[in-house]
Amino acid sequence: MTPASTDDVRDPTTWSVEDLLAAKHRGGHHVTVVIPARDEESTVGSVVEVVRRAWVDEVPLVDELVVIDSDSVDATAERARSAGAIVHRACDIRPDLGPAQGKGEALWKALHITTGDVLAFLDADLIEWGPHFVPALLGPLLLEPGIQLVKAVYHRPLLDATGREAETGGRVTELVARPLLALNAPELAHIIQPLSGEWAIRRSAFARMFVPVGYGVEIAALLDTTSAHGPEAIAQVDLGRRAHRHHRHDTLGPMAVQVMAAVERRLGERSAADAGVVALQQFDPVEGGFAARWRQVDVAERPPAISLDPLAEVDPRRQDDS
Repeated sequence: MTPASTDDVRDPTTWSVEDLLAAKHRGGHHVTVVIPARDEESTVGSVVEVVRRAWVDEVPLVDELVVIDSDSVDATAERARSAGAIVHRACDIRPDLGPAQGKGEALWKALHITTGDVLAFLDADLIEWGPHFVPALLGPLLLEPGIQLVKAVYHRPLLDATGREAETGGRVTELVARPLLALNAPELAHIIQPLSGEWAIRRSAFARMFVPVGYGVEIAALLDTTSAHGPEAIAQVDLGRRAHRHHRHDTLGPMAVQVMAAVERRLGERSAADAGVVALQQFDPVEGGFAARWRQVDVAERPPAISLDPLAEVDPRRQDDS
């Protein structure tokens, strides 16, 4: 197979803020930025402050800036609120639907309490990044009517405990996501960061998707957008350099399980994931051998939000009342 071209990666410097504001006004768009967070007190305030100052206070590009706090036990909510975000605890949103935890759960819950017809997602643990992330992600959705999903592309250094660059990040991407796409969705082989935490999507598309509650949300959105609209409805934008905190290697197994479960479901394959929880056995070295340790990995999926809440698909001209 001929290698896929990356010529379709958009250069966000080719459009101006004035272009985006004009397109936003022309289309009657309402823009929401959502930051899912769990125990991110050291970084979430900075992320919120930068976005709010640049794109709410100085330039009216973002209409809602929302942090979904996923059961943090630290000062995440307080830091986010004092920096200027609207903060919701995930567990307080539609509690009638039962409890769940995870990144995908936070993003799905955002559909029930936000009003934007264009949604942009940013991770809360960003260390090296810039305010240009927001207009870059929004550009294709505001300027190109056929685009449904925007994925970030960036150089992703992996920082060690001292903050020095150790190697290139994206271990789950290289060992799990990219091989899965090569085997099952080769038309998406050109997607450089299939699991990037920075992405944007039209509410009308996201509200119709089944959403994994955990780290499978990004690859699920990629596959579901392709299924509903074709790979040409996905745009990639170059954000430059991005770094976040390093994940311990033993946390990558559950992440990989969630990514694989999301793909299996979209292939129609029956597996242990059908039960909604997968028991992952891991091993810790101890004196004289290894100790087994079990993790219960949540691989459940939420139903399309539009089937549960009329707010999931709102009039894009509706203003936030909060």
